[in-house]
Amino acid sequence: MKPLLVELIYEGDHCIPCVYMLETVEEAMAPFGEQVGLELVYLRQKEGGRRYQALSEDLGKPAPIPSIFINGKLYFNITPPVEDLQETFRALLGPGE
Repeated sequence: MKPLLVELIYEGDHCIPCVYMLETVEEAMAPFGEQVGLELVYLRQKEGGRRYQALSEDLGKPAPIPSIFINGKLYFNITPPVEDLQETFRALLGPGE
C-alpha cells in the first residue's frame, strides 16, 4: 500500500489557524508511522507557491488557507478533530490498517 501524502496549505507561523492545523495533522499522523507523510505547501516559498497554484487549478478555485489535501484532493478546509482526521486516514489506507 502506497503511503498517504498529506499536504497542508500553510501561510506561515504568523497564521494561527495554520499552526493549529499543523499541530492537529502531526498529532493525527503519529500512530500511522510511515503510512502517512506530510508536506507543507509553504506559500512564502517559490515551490510552495507553485504547488498551491497547481492544487487550486485542480480544485477550480483558490485553495483555502489553511487546508488539508490528501493525495492531491481537498479533504478539510477547517481544522478537523484529530479523531476525524485519523478516521479519514484509516478509510483511505483500507482494511487492516
